[in-house]
Amino acid sequence: MDKFPARMFRWAAIYGVIVLVPLYLTPLPKAGAEVFLGFVGLALVFQGLFWTIGSDPLKYRPLMPYAVAEKLVFGLPTLLLLARGYPVPLPVAVFAGIDLLLGLGFYLAWRRTPVLLS
Repeated sequence: MDKFPARMFRWAAIYGVIVLVPLYLTPLPKAGAEVFLGFVGLALVFQGLFWTIGSDPLKYRPLMPYAVAEKLVFGLPTLLLLARGYPVPLPVAVFAGIDLLLGLGFYLAWRRTPVLLS
């Protein structure tokens, strides 16, 4: 069996936890702290989903499109804002680009995972 899907999701989960957990230690914005914390928390929840998908890609293949969508909902709007001249900080733009690359990796993993017939 192709190991790419399992590795893609597992490595993405590890990367996500490493990147997201330190955000809890950064100073909170004056306005919208609850939105910031909600974003970080929800993103961390998705790392658990990625880890689960990576544990058995055949079984959890139906969840893979949601993983692709999770990567698109941050990366795509952020880079579109940047393209329209919105002042997106460079580190945020870099992480948005990484999310789009991970989304592409998730899509490729989804396409390479055979449909499990029941």
